[in-house]
Amino acid sequence: MTQRIFGITGWKNSGKTTLTESLVTELSRRGWKISTVKHAHHDFDIDKEGTDSFRHRQAGAGEVAIVSGRRWALMHELRGEQEPTLDAVLERLAPCDLVLVEGYKQEGHSKIEVRRTAARDRTPLSTGNPSVLAVAADFDQPDETLPVFALNDVGAIADFIETTVGLR
Repeated sequence: MTQRIFGITGWKNSGKTTLTESLVTELSRRGWKISTVKHAHHDFDIDKEGTDSFRHRQAGAGEVAIVSGRRWALMHELRGEQEPTLDAVLERLAPCDLVLVEGYKQEGHSKIEVRRTAARDRTPLSTGNPSVLAVAADFDQPDETLPVFALNDVGAIADFIETTVGLR
């Protein structure tokens, strides 16, 4: 089975994470097994100073797995290596019905562009980017030629994604 992916992209403070979270909730409610990939800033950390796993990484471990009866996580330190491609990250995910990818503006997978009045930049990303198939916005888009959804119409956006990736 081919892995189904769909992206949520937009400028900083456009509401990408809020929409992604709402879509995960809605699509999971519909019975789909959903995974996510979030592109973060260069210096993010999910570990806390002083924890055993943090100490392992600080000592030089290239990968640290943390495992419990409720969840597990694998942290990989790049230590000068190139950031992995989206495809390389997707290959490491367990099988699921759909992977929602937040960020990765320039990658070629299908995506929806989030536009919000409060965003730092409101320049359309869809111009010249054929992978942007629709727009979700909290303000009118009178000149937009792509399908436009109200940013809070999560049900309609989820319907669009299901149809686009072939879940329906």
